[in-house]
Amino acid sequence: MSNIHLTAIIEEGATIGNNTTIGPFVTIASKVIIGSNNIIEAHAVIDGRTTIGDGNHIFSHAVIGSIPQDLKYAGEDVELIIGNHNKIREFTLLNPGTKGGGSITKIGDNNLLMGYVHLGHDVILGNNCILANGATLAGHVELGDNVVIGGFTPVHQFVHIGDFAMIAGASALSQDVPPYCLAEGNRAVLRGLNLTGLRRHMNREEINALKSIYKILFESGEALQEKAQSLLENENSESIKNLLEFITTSKRGIPFIRKNING
Repeated sequence: MSNIHLTAIIEEGATIGNNTTIGPFVTIASKVIIGSNNIIEAHAVIDGRTTIGDGNHIFSHAVIGSIPQDLKYAGEDVELIIGNHNKIREFTLLNPGTKGGGSITKIGDNNLLMGYVHLGHDVILGNNCILANGATLAGHVELGDNVVIGGFTPVHQFVHIGDFAMIAGASALSQDVPPYCLAEGNRAVLRGLNLTGLRRHMNREEINALKSIYKILFESGEALQEKAQSLLENENSESIKNLLEFITTSKRGIPFIRKNING
């Protein structure tokens, strides 16, 4: 049984799971599906065809599932899917997908979206990510797992960010950031590996191997994608293969300061 405040407005057709708490003046639209053990605080709005898993905490004045901020949107049936155990803080804005981007925005599990975070249409967010206050992802952005984005950092549409990457606060990112890397600046460029994050999840041997491959890739002055492709052919380490494959398939390019091969 759920605990639903008397002032909440829940349209006919909405599905609410067991042991979910819905606070004062929450509005939930008819196509919304909410799982069990969620907490939805006062004045939150959940709209559209939105599916929310279990154990999430949605804070006051969050707006979830409202129509995409895309002028091409013409009322198509689009969707927002949110996983389990996410914390979605005050005044966040999460939009569903668009027909041109696959029609789905998808958020994984155990993510923290701080205040005023915006996820645009067709965003794909992995697991265990942290987006600090005011981080904004434009349409079609994809994040891997364990990504950290600092406060007030905008991310350009179609950018991909790999696992365990970190984007510093007050940066502006317009190109892809490979797994395990740290980017910073306006425009953001690679500054090295995200060593603080890696030390929480990897042993020293893995980190040292990544340090070595990072130098070969970004400090040799050689053509980046060609070098990554050649290294990939004989690589067995899963973490290094993840890094190399990301680089070889990047569509927007990798933002790094190129070394002079003759310098």
